[in-house]
Amino acid sequence: MNAHQSASSLSRWVWYAVNAVLVLFFLMPLVFLFVSAFKGDELQLLKDMGSLAAFVPQGSLSWQNFRDVFARTSFGLALFNSLLTVSITVALGVLVNSMLAYALARLKFRGRQTLLAVVIALIIIPFEAIAVPLLLLVNELPWFGSEGWQHGWLDSYQVQVLPFIAHAFSVYLFYQFFVGLPKDLEEAALMDGAGRWRIYWSIVLPLCKPVIATVAVLQFLSRWGDLLWPVMAVRGEEFATLPLAMQTFFGQFPRQWGDVMAFAVMATVPTLLLFIVFQRWFVKSAISSGIKG
Repeated sequence: MNAHQSASSLSRWVWYAVNAVLVLFFLMPLVFLFVSAFKGDELQLLKDMGSLAAFVPQGSLSWQNFRDVFARTSFGLALFNSLLTVSITVALGVLVNSMLAYALARLKFRGRQTLLAVVIALIIIPFEAIAVPLLLLVNELPWFGSEGWQHGWLDSYQVQVLPFIAHAFSVYLFYQFFVGLPKDLEEAALMDGAGRWRIYWSIVLPLCKPVIATVAVLQFLSRWGDLLWPVMAVRGEEFATLPLAMQTFFGQFPRQWGDVMAFAVMATVPTLLLFIVFQRWFVKSAISSGIKG
């Protein structure tokens, strides 16, 4: 083995070591969270927090903390509310944002460049800047519910879904993907008499699984962990999502850290499962299309 091969091998092992350290660094909070959730002895849990024993499943391990969460909170209802609102938001968001992005990427119409510039400009505006005006707006909108026409959307499912379907960054990701997509199949379909809707639905959409996965994961994470809007727009437990329910649970006394960890574990598992399912397309999109500028 010559000197060049030795240096190359050494640099590779150093790179592996650095990656291993980074993996451990990012996994440590998750390991601490999951281990602490199963420690049934609150005193032992508090004692272990100050040492490496916090990452070791030792002592009295049980499902008691999880049972306490269901006994002390409406976790099932909050989980249902989160799954319902986030799933509808993501599904409709993928459809609406991809349709707008496809129109911007393929259709020629007056004001197209201005609309694209507005979409890009909206990316840099934080939600906190428009939260209060948005709250005032939805509080004045009518809605037809079980009791007939009602005034205002507060304390409802639609207030947690409809304002977040259109998403500027998602439109931009789809636009970047569509711009780089070859037009050959679309032009052939146009020559065969297919309309734009048929092309979008039957040809373009099946080709953009990577960017769909990216948008779905990013929107899911954004809405799943959102606390600010539910605090502003939801008043009771009936429509409360997991972040709001966890805030209420965290404020209960006496505060049991094992129960808090168990609540956090159950709120984290859906996001981990989502990423595991979509990771192949997510990574492919991040590398090849969506974030290439």
